[in-house]
Amino acid sequence: MEIPSLYGKSEPRGEDSHLLRYELSLPHPRAEVWLAVATPEGLPTWLAAAEPFEQREGGAITLRWLNTDAAGHATVAPGRVTAWQPQRLAEYTVEIHGRIRFELEDAPAGVGGTLLHFTNEFTGPDTVRLDCLAGWHHHFEYLLEALAGLADWSGWTLERWRKLRAEYELRGSGDPGAPPGGSA
Repeated sequence: MEIPSLYGKSEPRGEDSHLLRYELSLPHPRAEVWLAVATPEGLPTWLAAAEPFEQREGGAITLRWLNTDAAGHATVAPGRVTAWQPQRLAEYTVEIHGRIRFELEDAPAGVGGTLLHFTNEFTGPDTVRLDCLAGWHHHFEYLLEALAGLADWSGWTLERWRKLRAEYELRGSGDPGAPPGGSA
């Protein structure tokens, strides 16, 4: 069995439409991962404040990113909860970022923890695709820290994101196994 990594992959979905995929093996029980990706208390520890957040399919959600771009602007993305199966599936369709989907399953007994299958489907130019690949990767690093009880937004800088973006730009598809300049 291949152990999932933090590196995402991208698939074209038509002109300026992209699907990003991340497969993460997290050494934490599914209930803890669910709290991090699907509650207003957990999301701000690694991603964004969620207010309002109606935890049901069709419910309202607005994600307010806690990090900023180089100009100091934070993303605010209102939308809807478009799929909801407690402890298994949370999907948010929001402005700017499109469809954001977290699917959780127990990892095989020999591995333990939780497998997180994440997808993000959105429309935008290739520069946004690269920005998002790097951004999600960086946020998943923060998710690992949050699950370990070490989340600290005060250390957020653009330097790590810039480094990740350059790596994804070199790889093209985001697949670390792809040759530089390759595509999905």
